Amino acid sequence: MPMPLSQETRVKIIFHKKNGETNDDIAHWLRVNEKTVRRMWRLYKEQNSVEPKPHNKGRKPAFGQDVMEKIVKKIEEQPDVTLEELIDEFDLKISISALCRKLKKLNLNFKKRHYSPKNNNETMCKNFGLNVTHYYPQLQQTANG
Repeated sequence: MPMPLSQETRVKIIFHKKNGETNDDIAHWLRVNEKTVRRMWRLYKEQNSVEPKPHNKGRKPAFGQDVMEKIVKKIEEQPDVTLEELIDEFDLKISISALCRKLKKLNLNFKKRHYSPKNNNETMCKNFGLNVTHYYPQLQQTANG
């Protein structure tokens, strides 16, 4: 992207234009494009100023800091919450992957619960017809108790 036009050059363009010089001559003298001269003159006529327009400064965030704090609090309270549940609960207009990237920037990790039978070893032994207490003596107390 080219450098912005200096305030001095902008003022010179308007000065020469008011004195009746042609766009082509002004562009040649100041070493700018003729379209730049036209644009500066139009800006001056519309706004009576040659100040540069403010920049947009990029895309606006999908949600504010207050919502992000609520999300962080929810993750601290319920570490096994899914991204999809967060999006639904806070009615976010954001994709799952975008939310994941935002949370990674905050170094937030959340652990998922692994759902399995209470004692997987006991279930496996029963399925194969094995004596559980022979292979897992610690289970003998629970079997007798």
